Amino acid sequence: MPAVPAGPRTYEEELEFIEQVSDVEWCVRPGFVPGMNVPGVFYVNAALRELIFEELQIFAQRAQHGGFLPAVKQVANVAALPGIVQRSIALPDMHSGYGFAIGNVAAFDMADPRAVVSPGGVGFDINCGVRLIRTNLSEADLEGRKEALAQALFDHIPVGVGSQGIIPTTAADLEAALEMGMDWSLREGYAWAEDKEHCEEYGRMLGADPTKVSLRAKKRGLPQMGTLGAGNHYAEIQVVEHVFDAAAARKMGINRVGQVCVMIHSGSRGLGHQVATDALTAMERAMARDGIHVNDRQLACARINSQEGQDYLAAMACAANYAWVNRASMTFLCRQAFAKVFGRSPAELDMHLVYDVSHNIAKVEQHMVDGELKQLLVHRKGSTRAFPPHHPLIPVDYQLTGQPVLIGGTMGTHSYVLTGTAKGMAETFGSTCHGAGRARSRNSSRRQLNYQEVLDSLKAKGIAIRVASPKLVMEEAPESYKDVSAVVDTCHQAGISKKAVRLRPVAVIKG
Repeated sequence: MPAVPAGPRTYEEELEFIEQVSDVEWCVRPGFVPGMNVPGVFYVNAALRELIFEELQIFAQRAQHGGFLPAVKQVANVAALPGIVQRSIALPDMHSGYGFAIGNVAAFDMADPRAVVSPGGVGFDINCGVRLIRTNLSEADLEGRKEALAQALFDHIPVGVGSQGIIPTTAADLEAALEMGMDWSLREGYAWAEDKEHCEEYGRMLGADPTKVSLRAKKRGLPQMGTLGAGNHYAEIQVVEHVFDAAAARKMGINRVGQVCVMIHSGSRGLGHQVATDALTAMERAMARDGIHVNDRQLACARINSQEGQDYLAAMACAANYAWVNRASMTFLCRQAFAKVFGRSPAELDMHLVYDVSHNIAKVEQHMVDGELKQLLVHRKGSTRAFPPHHPLIPVDYQLTGQPVLIGGTMGTHSYVLTGTAKGMAETFGSTCHGAGRARSRNSSRRQLNYQEVLDSLKAKGIAIRVASPKLVMEEAPESYKDVSAVVDTCHQAGISKKAVRLRPVAVIKG
């Protein structure tokens, strides 16, 4: 192992700690950053490799150790956290985030008293996730109705930064939703019974305790139930363009090319952001008390079994439940919009939920570690759970195919449905990518891209768009992101998930 220089390293010295394991897998050896307990691993193919190493080279040239950190450094810093097992993993959509890289997966041994939970490993938009709703419509059915349907969705689903929900929600409703998740939606008539069956965790984390959610968080969440929000959140009307795995697709009710689906991407809005903010403040105090040292202060954490750790997990579960209710509420509104345009009930349109996945969450799961079954707290930040066939925590419908994994594209690009694999269970704690991953910052996108050119490009592709904020058009343009197909191909080639369906957008609703 190369010696660790006392001062900043050159790019060439940094590379001595990184080795290629396969065409798509790279290992970051201990010593890359101080105190690594396990190696780091990241998955990229040839098309994505340059972005990762270019970011590291810029960092080395600037020789700065505060502020900007490249994603590979963040993955290594996570590998230095107490109680981490096996390795810190980054998926091909990896990019720099708060504390953890976005696309980072890390698991901590629940039996290890040193093991920690870190809000930076979940993110500020707790349980940001994606759901896919199928229909029995074909692309031909959208002829002459696509613009009207896009407008109906835009009218029905509140979007934008300050958007407020139209589903009546009292303070008592909010408390119940935080505790019950989609059971609340079902009770109130905003979800179908079978929706729950096709939702990760059945749409409810049982450890939720609304008393651990601050009044400020509740105040922020109360008016936002059933709202899309802004940023990279969207509702898209999509059509099936290609089926890679016909058997898996049939199990999902996707049975032909040209079939119309709807994808909704959103999370816990202001409530989740406040839960994370509150926890970070409490954990900074806990770290000083318990003598926990981290390489980056953004990795603020607390022992899992500490009061701060338990309080965060209970509040995080509430925020996760809120996000499932939020997506369920928007599904209700989406079904209403389709019914209005087509003059048929949602049931007649076969608007069933294919699946709902989370990609910003921490969950207690059982995994094999060095031949031993262990109970772990798995942090997935910008990463999707991808459990294999026959896993007891996935629906009966998908026992033979593996869990559906929904990978949202960027505005105007393809989205994918994958399935989980046994290899992914063994290598990545049953995790895979969550989307394309940013290739340039939001500020850079606004500076370098032209609003009208982006709109014209979408129009040329035949995509209807409704957006609340013009600046978001540049921030969320395809040019701002990695190629989602390259990201998905990397995961498929690595064997950590398997391609099932590719979807093409025909209408995009954004905040």
